[in-house]
Amino acid sequence: MKILVVGAGGVGEAVAAIARRRDFFTGMVLADVDAERAASVAGRMGDDRITAATVDASSSDSVAELAQSQGCDVILNACDPRFNPPIFEAAFRTGATYLDMAMTLSEKHPANPFEECGVKLGDAQFEVAGDWEAKGQLALVGIGVEPGFSDVAARYAADELFSEIDEAGVRDGADLVVEGYDFAPTFSIWTTIEECLNPPLIWEKDRGWFVTPPFSEPEVFEFPEGIGPVECVNVEHEEVALIPRWVDCKRATFKYGLGDEFIGVLKTLHMLGLDSTEKIDVRGQMVAPRDVVAAALPNPATLGDKMKGRTCAGTLVTGKGKDGAPKATYIYHLVDNEECMALDSCQAVVWQTAINPVIAMELLATGVWEGSGVLGPEAFPPIPFLDLLAEYGAPHGVSERDPAKPQVPLAS
Repeated sequence: MKILVVGAGGVGEAVAAIARRRDFFTGMVLADVDAERAASVAGRMGDDRITAATVDASSSDSVAELAQSQGCDVILNACDPRFNPPIFEAAFRTGATYLDMAMTLSEKHPANPFEECGVKLGDAQFEVAGDWEAKGQLALVGIGVEPGFSDVAARYAADELFSEIDEAGVRDGADLVVEGYDFAPTFSIWTTIEECLNPPLIWEKDRGWFVTPPFSEPEVFEFPEGIGPVECVNVEHEEVALIPRWVDCKRATFKYGLGDEFIGVLKTLHMLGLDSTEKIDVRGQMVAPRDVVAAALPNPATLGDKMKGRTCAGTLVTGKGKDGAPKATYIYHLVDNEECMALDSCQAVVWQTAINPVIAMELLATGVWEGSGVLGPEAFPPIPFLDLLAEYGAPHGVSERDPAKPQVPLAS
């Protein structure tokens, strides 16, 4: 397997850092519009299999030409989701297996944006699933941590733990702090604005997909291993578009522990129009306000040595266990920033995102996972994935909950 990683930012670097300890691939090309950045990241890996190249992720021709010239049979999209269409198209054209960690963007319903769905996350990719399947070609979409691990967790619960699932509810929280900054997001602010200010997606078996206003249905969720209670709110996310396609459940949700301060900043950005991606004229220069916000804030990939704490991603599943009794289980993955920095010099959030596509690529390379079409992580057997996660030194955890109060763990 030879891999083209499009994007040599924080996640791209973490992918290379994690993969260098494995032998499932023969070569990895780290490609970026910034040639110096790509070369610097590749050089730090100390692995002759990992090289650098220049690419324009906004051009399917540029991505396709690079993949073909380098003999890459896998393309991993490590860019913001706005670049999904050209990278996705390039993979299809070249016959390469495609992986991404965030799906094509949504569009609000023109008349009822907070009640009805417009274009959902990933719709553009699923619309051409038949074309991929006809070619016997695979696009594995949403294989980061969320979506990604959280989807594997939902499938694992359905296969191994539950006879009936009422809700598969992804819950994300952390106790991370960044020293020296009044406000410093630990992941791409561009993507965070997109998913937090769009109408959150919810799925119910009797209703299908629908949306609510941003930050709806707040709840306090008790995260495991000492992180503790964090208020979580509905946020638009791919799991809600993915899980119901392969996991039989009555409801699917995603809630994110943002905190009052972060929500206040996002609301202010929206009020001022600084979340917009439409370019405006600023003294003769056409710029998108959201790009300015991203440029003004510190690069999340550079914050690792200033960060402390842990980040937790997982899926809370409620319903009936295999014995028919009520059951609630939170299947999670928790990462400590200090440990990630010591191991790979990558901060926790990008490292936790990156480990999942690396594991997926190893499962594909060894033939343990196989398929064609546009598939989510739920379409594949979950146990090999979880086993490899442990082999990589980052095992998942299980927190049993009171079915009557699933936000709170059972006493151990």
